[in-house]
Amino acid sequence: MSPRLQITARDMELSDWIRDEITRKADKLDEFYDRIIWCRVVVEAPHRHRREGAPYNVRIFILVPGSEINVEREPNQDFQAAIRDAFDAAYRQLEDFSQRRRGEVKQHEEPPHARVSAVFPEKGYGLLMTPDGTEVYFHEHSLLNHDLKHLEIGTEVRFAEERGEKGPQASSVTVLKEKRIIHKLEE
Repeated sequence: MSPRLQITARDMELSDWIRDEITRKADKLDEFYDRIIWCRVVVEAPHRHRREGAPYNVRIFILVPGSEINVEREPNQDFQAAIRDAFDAAYRQLEDFSQRRRGEVKQHEEPPHARVSAVFPEKGYGLLMTPDGTEVYFHEHSLLNHDLKHLEIGTEVRFAEERGEKGPQASSVTVLKEKRIIHKLEE
């Protein structure tokens, strides 16, 4: 990658060892994703204070076909940690870009849905029935957008499931829509 790598230092001098370390880490990025067109690493030591050490800032700009990847991390007092963190972040962003290009975008699973099958407001809990017939316990404190006292049987919810002491237990229960009972007017 050396001909496509540009290293810039601002407000500081870089030793040969640091330049070699940056080149080595940039070469590892190139081994992972060999379509990198250009990589620029900017190392700076902004605002030196007398009482504190100099925080080092490392920014990385990577040009790949059809996109740019920019890495900017919080300044770090430890120069080697600043370089390591910036390249770790660059690797993760490059990995995400590579997966998107290959169509390997992560699909987030929908949270499970259920209907309220029983409510015991005086005891502070209720039960949900999932589409596959599993009964799931939930505590009144796990209701996020509703009050247990006003929850009706048949109300549709989504929830996060976890293992409880006596079986499946719902947490983060969100009411999706109220069950509407339509009364037929008698003529």
